[in-house]
Amino acid sequence: MSAQPKTFSELISGDQPVLVDFFATWCGPCKMMQPILEDTARQVGDKVKIIKVDVDRNPYAASAYQVRGVPTLILFQNGKPLWRQSGVVPANQLVKVIEDNLSQKV
Repeated sequence: MSAQPKTFSELISGDQPVLVDFFATWCGPCKMMQPILEDTARQVGDKVKIIKVDVDRNPYAASAYQVRGVPTLILFQNGKPLWRQSGVVPANQLVKVIEDNLSQKV
């Protein structure tokens, strides 16, 4: 028997930081984020989980965090947003944001 897929709130509620990319399949800048996120994932390893949320398929999650434009990136830890930004964000900036937020953890 396979495990039930986790809900969005379960995914972002853990101690491990989660970077969420709210995107849409029809969005050009969202497509530009895919290789950036892959590069970021390679640089940060397993320090952060990176997930993508399609706003058209998951309107509740997008609405709950007032996502008005895509792509919107939000870094969560323990269910709380630590950082957010809309638009394309370069990998080096994402890595810095992640490391800055991890270093604040005591």
